[in-house]
Amino acid sequence: MGQAEDLNELRQVARSFTDGDVPLSPNSVLRSDLGLNSYEMVQLICAVEDRFGVEIPDQSINRLKTVQDVLDFLANHG
Repeated sequence: MGQAEDLNELRQVARSFTDGDVPLSPNSVLRSDLGLNSYEMVQLICAVEDRFGVEIPDQSINRLKTVQDVLDFLANHG
């Protein structure tokens, strides 16, 4: 998958964690722009792992601050 396709898939995953259709761009900050608390952030990471068939190591989770960070991780590990 390319980055545009990954972004669309990530948007679909993120929708289940928001109250509506939150605009999601590569510059979106996961916690603040999506309004996620710590527990929801963990759930989002698990959903990303399931959707993309990857495992995100615990030490990498803290580095995933923006949508672009997730896309870069997927490009390098997906």
